[in-house]
Amino acid sequence: MSASPPPDATDRAAALLHGLGAAEIVHPGGTLVAHLQRVRSRLAAWDARPALQLAGLCHAFYGTDGFPTALLPSDRRSDLAAVIGAEAEAIVYLYASCDRQATYPTLADADGPFRDRFTGRLHTPDPRHRRDFAELSAANELDLARLDPAFREKWGPQLLTLFTRFRPLLSEPAWSDCEAVLGGTRQG
Repeated sequence: MSASPPPDATDRAAALLHGLGAAEIVHPGGTLVAHLQRVRSRLAAWDARPALQLAGLCHAFYGTDGFPTALLPSDRRSDLAAVIGAEAEAIVYLYASCDRQATYPTLADADGPFRDRFTGRLHTPDPRHRRDFAELSAANELDLARLDPAFREKWGPQLLTLFTRFRPLLSEPAWSDCEAVLGGTRQG
């Protein structure tokens, strides 16, 4: 079983989230901070390593392609890295920087390009970063699908198709959760 992040790192990240107003930002299922905490908990339940759990707690710091509200601009990456560590911050940046339309179709391909929406740069993440990205994506979207039947009804079939494509990158617990939450949304 994977360890939890050090309590001090988790506590510092939570304090920073609250200090930057994440508890007041409306997000499906309540507030942004509540969503981020649920995503971290889901990753912990999947036995994700501590850095990925911390990234789950902080994944929206720079906004995302699907949630534009940023707590910090991407030019202040060192501020977040000082709190959660360089490895977790790199996962947060990768997640936040993803141009989903350009990246999702080939994420599971070893040489599939990843487009950074902040810089426009194309790069090829290593396999571990691809797995981290896929796992965090699943935890994020499944949180929304689990809480909101209308979201699940509208987006469930597309998410199931996406995560089926990501299947080679997902852990067994993540894939099982995808099937449990989204399996009933198949179109056909």
